[in-house]
Amino acid sequence: MKVAGEAMRTIWAEPDGRTVGIIDQTRLPFRFETVALSDAAAMATAITTMQVRGAPLIGAAAAYGMALAMKAGVEDGDVERAHARLMATRPTAVNLRWALDRMREVLLLTPPGDRLDRAYAEAAAIADEDVEICRAIGRHGLHLIRAAHQRNPDRPVRILTHCNAGWLATVDWGTATAPIYLAHEAGIPLHVWVDETRPRNQGAFLTAWELGQHGVPHAVIPDNTGGHLMQHGLVDLAIVGTDRTTAKGDVANKIGTYLKALAAKDNDVPFYVALPSSTIDWTLEDGVAGIPIEERSGDEVAHITGLAGHGDLETVRLVPEGSPVVNYAFDVTPARLITGLITERGVCSPQDLAQLFPDHQPPERMAQVAVNDE
Repeated sequence: MKVAGEAMRTIWAEPDGRTVGIIDQTRLPFRFETVALSDAAAMATAITTMQVRGAPLIGAAAAYGMALAMKAGVEDGDVERAHARLMATRPTAVNLRWALDRMREVLLLTPPGDRLDRAYAEAAAIADEDVEICRAIGRHGLHLIRAAHQRNPDRPVRILTHCNAGWLATVDWGTATAPIYLAHEAGIPLHVWVDETRPRNQGAFLTAWELGQHGVPHAVIPDNTGGHLMQHGLVDLAIVGTDRTTAKGDVANKIGTYLKALAAKDNDVPFYVALPSSTIDWTLEDGVAGIPIEERSGDEVAHITGLAGHGDLETVRLVPEGSPVVNYAFDVTPARLITGLITERGVCSPQDLAQLFPDHQPPERMAQVAVNDE
């Protein structure tokens, strides 16, 4: 994807081969700044404070965090401590655990003297794989957008999205936005409804910024506008991302996604979720009961930062002093509300997810599936 016309990724190894560069997403859309991280502690802070965010990018960042940790020590204990420290940064996105477990397994099988180089190579491989996976998601989702255009060729395809599941949430391309970018490049006329996505405004701040950088027509809307648009036939399909997907197709995504899915169901609007297979948690089946929902600081709700008229960033308070604030970061959308899951292997119903990824499931679940089939 592009920034000011130049292609770049959200995370990269700097020329020295050991420092890791990121886009500081807490500064967008008003400031475009990059940060060089030199140790695992800095990466843990970047994940926790959401300088990097989005499930796939969190996984890639955590992998690079393990590589940075190997600069300080390469013994088995160093590997385990780095794994534990980075695992504690964010609880909901399963990509974090997936990437850290992969890095730990690879490193523990590597002689200590080779672990530093191996860590950086494996982190780079995880990042490269994410790019190709997102590109594949885009190709499969493109068919859905093209079909919508063929049904109404005289107007743009109107797509609703929530939060930021764009290239800023991955290494490149994005999940929910990958089909949008490919459709735009294919010349299919589009209009994207961008939910502001309170309280951190990832839609208004990030999705709108990256769509604008790429020239995709869009408009930012308040979070509660989506249902109204659907009632009046102004949404052709919704595409969102997910931070964790259960084996039966429930999805955890940014708070407010569940309400969009309910509105889509009531108005016969197709509701799709785009996800890489690394987002699937095969150990869980009931998302509402089993997915841990992160509660973040109430300050995110009580305050907002924006660009003041004099050109400086300012933070202002939105709620009365003394009013308690509750800030759930995610909600769970049950599989019954989802039209289809867009994955790197194709589009499927939530019920068919396991059939699409038989090789990704843990042996104990495969054994249980076999028993149930009998």
